[in-house]
Amino acid sequence: MVGKVYLVGAGPGDPDLITVKGLRRLESADVILYDRLVNPELLNYAKKDAQLVYCGKLPHYHTMKQETINRFLVKYAKKGLQVVRLKGGDPFVFGRGGEEAEECAKHDVPFEVVPGITAGIGAAAYAGIPVTHRTLSKSFAFVTGHQAGDKEAEHQWANLAQAVDTICVYMGVSQLPNILRHLLEHGKSPKTPIALVHWGTLNEQRTVVGTLANIERKVTEANISNPSMIVIGEVVKLHEKLHWFEEEIVPHLPVVHG
Repeated sequence: MVGKVYLVGAGPGDPDLITVKGLRRLESADVILYDRLVNPELLNYAKKDAQLVYCGKLPHYHTMKQETINRFLVKYAKKGLQVVRLKGGDPFVFGRGGEEAEECAKHDVPFEVVPGITAGIGAAAYAGIPVTHRTLSKSFAFVTGHQAGDKEAEHQWANLAQAVDTICVYMGVSQLPNILRHLLEHGKSPKTPIALVHWGTLNEQRTVVGTLANIERKVTEANISNPSMIVIGEVVKLHEKLHWFEEEIVPHLPVVHG
């Protein structure tokens, strides 16, 4: 009898942000393949005899290649096991969950997708930044910073700069100079507000706020690195009066304003 694969979103970091369904799937899993950005506290909910498989990836270094992960999902399910693929954020938002679902479908392995709170929403909310707002933002886009150095994606930056109110950039810290250049070249004002939320939703969270003109210097001074969510747009202005989490939970860490 074939088992089943569950592609479960663990949320942006705070373990309490996993969904009820995600937690139930985690508690009943025979095998859990988990990523680097999954909060390790969530693994405490696994059965005592569950097999835990680390699939963590660092920039430019993969503990386990995606092709290997795909094979493991099929292999364990074919043994009749209940398999949870636990991924940071949401499985279908820059998490390669679509590829893993395709692999299951290709091999006739039943699968289920359990959505999670993606960092573009969660980290921004914990920094007091709503991605939409009735008077400030009627549209938003999620993009990956990896495309900032891709010449073939040049037209996309033009669209982002001119047609989107709030831009959330994943995995973009190393590409920040290119991101800023693209947006400025395509007409975004240097005064446009921008924030970087480091370790969003965790007690280590720090937020650096500035403008497209000065954020690079501020990020360097604050020593901000990945994992960080970049949020660009007028809604960032709301951070100053809505940054509930850092003010209440971690007052010993600085909030660096523009």
